[in-house]
Amino acid sequence: YVREEDGHIAIGALTSHHDIEFSDLLKQKLPLLTSAASQIGDPQVRNRGTIGGAAAHADPFGDFPACLLALDAEFKVIGPKGERSVAAKDFFVDTFTSSLEANEILREIRIATPPPGSRATYLKFSRRSQDWAIVAVAAQVRVTGHDVTQVAIGLTGMGSRPLRASGVEQALRGKGAHDDDIRQAAERAAEGTDPPQDLNGSPDYRRHLAQVLTRRALEQVTAHH
Repeated sequence: YVREEDGHIAIGALTSHHDIEFSDLLKQKLPLLTSAASQIGDPQVRNRGTIGGAAAHADPFGDFPACLLALDAEFKVIGPKGERSVAAKDFFVDTFTSSLEANEILREIRIATPPPGSRATYLKFSRRSQDWAIVAVAAQVRVTGHDVTQVAIGLTGMGSRPLRASGVEQALRGKGAHDDDIRQAAERAAEGTDPPQDLNGSPDYRRHLAQVLTRRALEQVTAHH
């Protein structure tokens, strides 16, 4: 299920990628999730995979974790001792490791409805269209007048868990949505990251990708200002 209640969007853990991609409510209120969902695997995967499964799997190259981190999502977790809430920044612990205990399951994901004027996109760089990301960037931004009043950047593939590009956020928050401001902020995208070395690329290659994708994402979501 996907529903709006009390200023939040509630998404059931078993909601499929397909249902997220085509949810009218999410297209209107949380386009970051619909953008990411449309880029996951192929139609078979999107019809079978779920957002709760993707979150609990905690793959640092998965698409939804960085988005949920950028959206400051809240995870409703249930087990024998009852229900508890876990913030996204505490949920993703390490590679394939979440804060779920062995006897707990993820029941629901809750995200505060972004204020008017918010825009978002998910940019993913991979070798082939259906591959895992080498690096991807989740951008959630609000521009008021000509100033960036809210900005959150989630990074995929830049460490052992999804990360926030806090250097970019600090550099751009309160600044104008101008090309120079965006370019200078995006140069800080790799600060505090620890990208891996594998067959798809070196750490330096991933740092470069993070900067380029962050700049492109920010240009895209601020284009009309």
